[in-house]
Amino acid sequence: MLTGLSAFSLTPIDGDGVDKAAFAGLVNRAAVSEVDSIAVLGSTGSYAYLNPEERAEVAQIAAQNVGEKPLIMGIGALRTRDVLKNAESAQAAGANALLLAPVSYQVLTNDDVFGLFSDVNEAVSVPVIVYDNPTTTHFTFTDELYASIAALKNVGSIKIPGVPEDPAQAKARIDHLRGILPEDVTLGVSGDMFAATGLNAGCDAWYSSMAATLPDLAVPIVRAAAQGDVEGAVKASQRLQPLWDLNARFGSLRVIAAIAEELDLVSSPCLPLPIRGLQCDDREAVRRAMQKLGLL
Repeated sequence: MLTGLSAFSLTPIDGDGVDKAAFAGLVNRAAVSEVDSIAVLGSTGSYAYLNPEERAEVAQIAAQNVGEKPLIMGIGALRTRDVLKNAESAQAAGANALLLAPVSYQVLTNDDVFGLFSDVNEAVSVPVIVYDNPTTTHFTFTDELYASIAALKNVGSIKIPGVPEDPAQAKARIDHLRGILPEDVTLGVSGDMFAATGLNAGCDAWYSSMAATLPDLAVPIVRAAAQGDVEGAVKASQRLQPLWDLNARFGSLRVIAAIAEELDLVSSPCLPLPIRGLQCDDREAVRRAMQKLGLL
């Protein structure tokens, strides 16, 4: 379940609430594609901006539209109390795995983060994915902390924040992590531009911010890597360089939201305020990239 291509869905916001129809459409779009699992309430899903009622709503809609695909749900929150409540409601809704980032306002210590995962580990009955996303959480995991958390019985995967661009360095990094982690804990690369390099280096999964919206562009990278076709995975990724350039410039959330709006998959704007979508020249840059990729 925690291998292959995991498609992380947007949570489109219509006015002050979740656009239920558009969200159901995005989940179903991924469900009928060749992705291997679907994730909701991740960073692409704007989980930090949703209240408990909206999260529960998203969980129910996802469960109703995911089909046969395994369903991953994010449970991150500032307080452990709320994380545990989110974990309980996600499991009740039908989550097959849980995604947890160490969300903070005050700076967290390694002991704080280990304690968070330990408390969650004792309270859940499905696998937990460690979500390492220092760009949003401002917390950096050490390899020693990876190893300590991965030893907990319900931890099933670590979502790492990219790999070195050099293939040899990327392989060395993944080989090192393999040496300190339990054999049954998978490694998933994130940061879509790093997908081919990470998969070719030995990552088990790609946790993708684009794959729920653009599954047909993401699948070839994973399938080539799975077949040992290193060059094929690289070429499939290089084809998407216009998208990677946009992500580096604007951030993947704003880019994939703009693409979903341009494809009329969601209404515009679809992001929760105060996040503003891309406008004017920035939006035109997205349109040009979409034309290069044959999306328009």
